[in-house]
Amino acid sequence: MKKHNFSAGPCILPQSVMQKASEAVLNFNGLDLSLIEISHRSKDFVDVMDKARALALEHLGLQNKGYQALFLQGGASLEFLMVAYNLLENKAAYLNTGTWSDKAIKEAKLLGDVVEVASSKESNFNYIPKNYEVPSNADYFHCTSNNTIFGTQLQSFPETNVPIVCDMSSDIFSRQLDFSKFALIYAGAQKNMGPAGTTLVVVKEDILGKVSRKIPSMLNYQVHISKESMFNTPAVFPVYVSMLTLEWLKDMGGVAAIEKINNQKAALLYSEIDRNPLFEGFVPNKEDRSKMNATFNLTDNNQKDRFDSLWKAAGINGLNGHRSVGGYRASMYNALPLESVQVLVDVMQELERSN
Repeated sequence: MKKHNFSAGPCILPQSVMQKASEAVLNFNGLDLSLIEISHRSKDFVDVMDKARALALEHLGLQNKGYQALFLQGGASLEFLMVAYNLLENKAAYLNTGTWSDKAIKEAKLLGDVVEVASSKESNFNYIPKNYEVPSNADYFHCTSNNTIFGTQLQSFPETNVPIVCDMSSDIFSRQLDFSKFALIYAGAQKNMGPAGTTLVVVKEDILGKVSRKIPSMLNYQVHISKESMFNTPAVFPVYVSMLTLEWLKDMGGVAAIEKINNQKAALLYSEIDRNPLFEGFVPNKEDRSKMNATFNLTDNNQKDRFDSLWKAAGINGLNGHRSVGGYRASMYNALPLESVQVLVDVMQELERSN
């Protein structure tokens, strides 16, 4: 029986996608060859790349609006550097809401002046800063939409004429936003799209080509755009699985449909965290809570062994919190069914009854 997988990433993928992907590893498109042994220049794979890029733009509502979708490598960690290489000429503004934005700031400082407009670091990132100002002379403003480790999520974005760059690695395609507000979005695949190994970058072309530095080819978005994500050998399997997942999402009804399910999952779990006296949320402000990653703790740590044995016996996987936060983290990405959340809630209630 498949376990209820709350892992933070790499994480759960739709079962239908896993089935199709496994078949393609053995025999892709009836070629009697594996997906992972055909040329990435073959029409069969070029069609995959083209469809994956087109579906990404379609789900974000950015077709024919001057945006390009790229599937690159290096994860979001490389994008921390690539963003600065391509966009930072004089000064950039960063909102610091967690470990990953902290790392992005560190990389950007290698290439120019960085202004940290606000930070929640003093409270171990358990809230989203509000009422900050984005300098009007910044080359771009960078934020992280969802903070996997700490379980916070931006519910609104600043109104500014400065280009907005957003790391959406852990909540891409999970909710409706006006994505045209963003000049550049990037996301590692291993949360809502596919296996680790490829990174989606969606960039508005007119923000590129404005820095004076020479950009190495592998770090240059314009080079990757000109080669349609084929400048070097792409990560063929992660791109293919991402394409399948984007097809699955379309069949589900798209971002609008999955958002409703994600809201149900989050409401179910947070209601139990708030109701059950044996648990408390790590993020005190309800408006800052992530719908992708619910972080919580036991109010009595003497219950830990009992609770751990209960959720493991129920077939739950990946519930332990990040080492920097402790406690528990339930990651509820698009492919996690509502039924899995109900199993977790039932376990939490069983712990309460046993006390």
